[in-house]
Amino acid sequence: MTGTESAIGLDQVPWPEPADSRLLEIGWERWREQNGREGELPEGLLASLFGNSPFLTECAVREAETLVALQANGPDRTFKEIIDTLRRAQADGTDEAGLMRDLRIAKRQVALLVAVADIGALWTLDQVTGALSKFADTSLQLACRHCLRVAAASGAIELDGPADPESGSGLIVLGMGKLGAAELNYSSDVDLIVFYDPERIRTDDFDHLPRTMIRLVRNMVRIMEDHTPDGYVFRTDLRLRPDPGATPLAVNLAAAENYYESFAQNWERAAMIKARPVAGDIEAGEEFLTFLQPFVWRRNLDFAALQDIRNIKNLLDRKAQGAAMILEGHDLKIGHGGIREIEFFVQTQQLIFGGRDPRLRGRRTLENLQVLSEIGRIEPHVVHDLTNAYQRLRQIEHRVQMIQDHQTHRLPETADGIDRLACFLGARDTATFRAEMGDTLATVERHFHQLFDETSSEGSDLVFLGVEEMPGTELALQELGFEKPKQVVESVRGWLHGRYRACRSDRSRQLLTDMLPQLLSAIGRSPQPDSAFIRFDKFLAGLPAGVQLFSMFRAHPGLLDFVVELLGTSERTAEHLARNPAELDAVLTPGFFETLPDTAELAAEIDRLLAPQQYYEDELDTLRRWTRDHRFRASAHLMRGTTTGDRLGPYLADIAETGLAALQQRVEEEFARRHGRFSGPGLAIIALGKLGSRQMSIRSDLDLIMVFDAGDQTESDGDKPLGPTVYFTRLIQRLVSAITAQTAEGALYEVDMRLRPSGNAGPLATGLEAFVNYHRDQAWTWEQMALTRARCISGLPEMRERLGSVLSEILTRPRELDGLYRDVADMRMRIDKEHHHASPWVVKYARGGLIDIEFIAQCLQLRHAAERPEVLYTNTASALTHLGVAGLLPEATVDALVTTIRFCQRAQAFLRLVHREDLDVDTAPASILDGLARAVFPADTPATFVAADRRLRSHLQGAAAVYEELIEQPARQAGWDG
Repeated sequence: MTGTESAIGLDQVPWPEPADSRLLEIGWERWREQNGREGELPEGLLASLFGNSPFLTECAVREAETLVALQANGPDRTFKEIIDTLRRAQADGTDEAGLMRDLRIAKRQVALLVAVADIGALWTLDQVTGALSKFADTSLQLACRHCLRVAAASGAIELDGPADPESGSGLIVLGMGKLGAAELNYSSDVDLIVFYDPERIRTDDFDHLPRTMIRLVRNMVRIMEDHTPDGYVFRTDLRLRPDPGATPLAVNLAAAENYYESFAQNWERAAMIKARPVAGDIEAGEEFLTFLQPFVWRRNLDFAALQDIRNIKNLLDRKAQGAAMILEGHDLKIGHGGIREIEFFVQTQQLIFGGRDPRLRGRRTLENLQVLSEIGRIEPHVVHDLTNAYQRLRQIEHRVQMIQDHQTHRLPETADGIDRLACFLGARDTATFRAEMGDTLATVERHFHQLFDETSSEGSDLVFLGVEEMPGTELALQELGFEKPKQVVESVRGWLHGRYRACRSDRSRQLLTDMLPQLLSAIGRSPQPDSAFIRFDKFLAGLPAGVQLFSMFRAHPGLLDFVVELLGTSERTAEHLARNPAELDAVLTPGFFETLPDTAELAAEIDRLLAPQQYYEDELDTLRRWTRDHRFRASAHLMRGTTTGDRLGPYLADIAETGLAALQQRVEEEFARRHGRFSGPGLAIIALGKLGSRQMSIRSDLDLIMVFDAGDQTESDGDKPLGPTVYFTRLIQRLVSAITAQTAEGALYEVDMRLRPSGNAGPLATGLEAFVNYHRDQAWTWEQMALTRARCISGLPEMRERLGSVLSEILTRPRELDGLYRDVADMRMRIDKEHHHASPWVVKYARGGLIDIEFIAQCLQLRHAAERPEVLYTNTASALTHLGVAGLLPEATVDALVTTIRFCQRAQAFLRLVHREDLDVDTAPASILDGLARAVFPADTPATFVAADRRLRSHLQGAAAVYEELIEQPARQAGWDG
């Protein structure tokens, strides 16, 4: 607080007239009821308070003695006595209830005193804000001392001395913003950051120190904020601390130092310009601010800082667009021509030039304006205009807040409200007030834009700086299609705080900041922007690093659009890409979205990639990368609609077969180096299930049987020979391990070998003769059904040919038909009991879905293959077609079943890619449902998902009826009672 005591008595002040006669009457009634001292104070003063402000009426009635003291001693002495009395009363600081009461009474006294000094022009703006800030400092210091004593009394910490608990305590309370600059407004909250230095704190329990300090800060905030019958002291805001969404209320000083050196943003540099130790260990606080000097004051401003300045300016422009000349509801803080424009200009000039000129490192707005003029950065008349405007706007801001003690910066919303405010300000008339306000706002706005001519540039509407609400940014996000813009703002702020690994470096955050407008626009174009944003956030959270990927996005905007499209639909793809971001390189290769390669092209490509590899492990990793890349390409084609689920199955099978053949060759070569080989045709892999039928989806595992023929040798011919069974068992173990092992490059596939003879109880390695004997004499019906989809996919030609003949011989044996129908129907019933699902979109298990149709095909093949071997096809749709050609199924039935199975395959392929198979259509996002409808019915997508759902149900009902006719009815006739 500055200045000298005013010599003007309260009775000499031209007090503003009362604006509301009703409020005036109520005020006099209350005064007379509680105070019999009507003649002791100037009637004009009381009438001005009663007739303009319900809040000041309450203060005057309850604190009449303060007005009497003010009348007798003037504002300076009265204010000093309030502070001194408060400090004396709380010298020991042990009574929390008393402290809270005394602080609130003193706050009411200070509020009344400051208002009278402001309204009566007894104090300058500097004295008004200085007194408010001084009281805030005192309140925080007393609250802090009490909390430290409480913590010491509990044994959590030790203090150097209870008389001065703050000194050497290691607790640092920084005042930020207007409190830090000692420019607090009338109804302001106080912005604080609280740090603690473990090296200065004496405690026997360092493990629990963070919890102790958090509890201390919460207690301090409660003392300040809680509303009691005596009111409150100050609202507190702790959001300016490092990454407030992820850090505790009290921040370890070492962590804070690391944050400001590594992750802090430019707006945090600006915030630290005004930082001031206000309570706690003042010496430690000053040392910390000295440590921050290189962070705050840089000799050269980088591009990112300049872009932040442009973006904030653009945001200020947007926040109050079109509001400059409309007084009703105008925001004195952030509106056009408002206080924020003056403060923002001063702070940006400090950031730009303060690194080279220490004179610009002050905390106070008007003092720095004057310095800018002294060093030739702005003209003196600009300083004069902005100083007058700042003082006038702050005075009006205070008067607005005095009415109800509301933390508002808006002028009244109505013309009548403007009239009342003009009266409270002592204006000659409202027209004069309006004209003066218009001139003031226009002057600030004009200078603001002129002062930014040199640094103006195209800025973005999307600004994620600071911790305040961003109406302009939120409006821009809403215009992009986001329904929950606040959540987007908070998440993006977390990115820019370096909360994720991908955003830890300065370079990554700069690249991310540059691409934010493009990124959010791309997400906004997706069917469900909020869901797509959440998936991108998960994608970003899983990235190990960001610079390379963000650079790719900047260099190839189309790649960013593609990734957003992919993530907007597929949560699984988001997780996969986060683990394997390098796969996006493939999207940039020419022809990525052209026709998928055939088997010959895949084999040639894999040979080319393996040729330069010299080591076994390198060969395996190359195969894993190759497989992963092609499966990703398949996913991308499915998502883009350049292929469908039924066409994708054969391509995925080609990938698996080609990869397995190459892998088997490498594993056998490596194994033979030690154990040699056998003279027989060796090992062959039989594929069943989805791979065998070439109906794979992105998530399909591999159902395999491995059969060997060692020839006549009793042991292998290597340096360490093995017998046939041991040899091929170990070889298969090596091969399965190579397929399933999780490495840095991921795994190739999951493998299921339960379909081998005797299942999990049988040996991994099955000799050819044992395989034949088992399926001739012991196999169950379900195992014979599985063999209808069996194909030999790798091994020497001789072995593959022999296995083909064996499989044909097994499947064309005559069968007992009643038992066949009973077994098939019973197995389907068991599956339905275990996996029944009400949704038709769980197409594998739904009645009339994949299992029903596959069982129809498999049962009929086993039923007729002895007489008509041409019906044996591993692919279900092909088997049904040839059953029809053979006259064993009506053509209309074949067409209906083939159509249904294709719809089901498409649905399964899409759902396994983007979600999971047990989709709940009642809660699934609209983007998933819309994508599902397009994937299942690509040529003639129904207008809505509801229509697609109705259409699929119709097909399933038809297939279920065919199953009932062809399987269950014959089974019941054969005695099945399921």
